[in-house]
Amino acid sequence: MSRYVVVADVSSLPPGKGRTVEVGGRRFALWNLDGEFHAIDDACPHRGGPLGAGVLENGSVFCPLHGWEFDIRTGSCLSNSSRPVASHPTKVEAGQVWIGLPG
Repeated sequence: MSRYVVVADVSSLPPGKGRTVEVGGRRFALWNLDGEFHAIDDACPHRGGPLGAGVLENGSVFCPLHGWEFDIRTGSCLSNSSRPVASHPTKVEAGQVWIGLPG
């Protein structure tokens, strides 16, 4: 069961944009893909690059350090299938984006 927490105003993250948000000492990459919000762990498993600062193209974010590609909907790594990042549920309520935290 997830515990949801507010991480951003919907209006603060336009379509095609992302950023890093921190909740309870954990960092998440939050992305707006055509009005749908997606959250994955922020650290690239290759060298720890901030995925929230990456470039988004066709539903994939590219790590700003070495270009590894991740599907923001699932966390799958398209550059190295054995190195995915965790994907986290999101929801929008009352103009706020919420991320579901494990536990």
